[in-house]
Amino acid sequence: MAKCANCGKTTTFGHNRSFSLRATNRDFKPNLQKVTIMKNGRKVKQVLCAKCIKALGKAAA
Repeated sequence: MAKCANCGKTTTFGHNRSFSLRATNRDFKPNLQKVTIMKNGRKVKQVLCAKCIKALGKAAA
């Protein structure tokens, strides 16, 4: 299953609601991206969500 390596965010489930309010199943997927980051002085490829990538960028600056 798709999962953020930093925060653990995964797919969550809910419903589509039509005009008649009929509920059909749907899933909310996190915006996961494969990125290369520096961890303990080494380059490591990890799958992170966009929110974590943004936070890591702010912490580095």
